Amino acid sequence: MVWTDGGARGNPGPAGYGVVVTDRDGNLLAELSEGIGWATNNVAEYRGVIAGLEQAKALGARRVTVRADSLLAVNQQLGRWKVRNQGLRPLADEARRLARGFERITWQHVPRERNRLADALANRAMDAQGRLRRPSTTAAEPSRPVQGKLG
Repeated sequence: MVWTDGGARGNPGPAGYGVVVTDRDGNLLAELSEGIGWATNNVAEYRGVIAGLEQAKALGARRVTVRADSLLAVNQQLGRWKVRNQGLRPLADEARRLARGFERITWQHVPRERNRLADALANRAMDAQGRLRRPSTTAAEPSRPVQGKLG
C-alpha cells in the first residue's frame, strides 16, 4: 500500500509531499517526506506518487495499491481524465512509467481524513523548508529559503 499526499501553501507556494508505504496488513515499511520548493499542489501530489512508487519498487513490491486524496492524479492515472496541463505531463508520464513496472497496480482516491499520516508528513515537509521567496518569471534557479528574521 502506498499512501501519498502533496500540498502547496498558496498554490502555487511552498510545496511538499508525504508518503507512507505499508504491507497489506498495515505494517509500516517506509515514510518519506520532502519539501520541493515553490510549486503547485498538483505538482506536489504527483511528486509524492512518484516517490511512493519508487519506494515500493525498492522494497520489492510486485502488486501495489496507491491511495491518494488527489482526484486529479488518480483519475489521470486511471485514464479517466486527460493531462491538460503541460507542466504536469512529464510527472504524469513518469508515474505511468513506474506503474508499468509492477505486476498489478490499483489506484484509489481516499478522503483526506483517511490519509492523515501522509498528510501530516506533507505538512511537515512544507514547514521544514521555512519561508520561500516567490520565484521571478525570469529566475533560472529553484526557490530558496529566506534567511534571517521576518518582519
